[in-house]
Amino acid sequence: MPQAARADARRGRSAARKDDVIQIRASAETKAILNRAATLRGQKLSEFMLDSARRQAEETLLDQRLFFLDARAHEKLLVLLDNPVMPNKELRARMNRKPPWVE
Repeated sequence: MPQAARADARRGRSAARKDDVIQIRASAETKAILNRAATLRGQKLSEFMLDSARRQAEETLLDQRLFFLDARAHEKLLVLLDNPVMPNKELRARMNRKPPWVE
């Protein structure tokens, strides 16, 4: 396998032909930041931007929680939602403690 193909495979990209064009306008400051980040990753600016935008798009799509239930499972879910379990001592303690990032 050629080196470029191996690099694409490691990055999760296919060798599919890229015919569609995406154009974007940005300030000089934004472009400089993007260029700098792309250079740190060893990527071309367009490659970096496309990878970053795709990751963000996938994260956004995965964040949409959609699930399907049959009638029986749906009823069980509604019962659970209508009758939540009361928090126990351990849960109350966890909710009241300071997060590790707060001093």
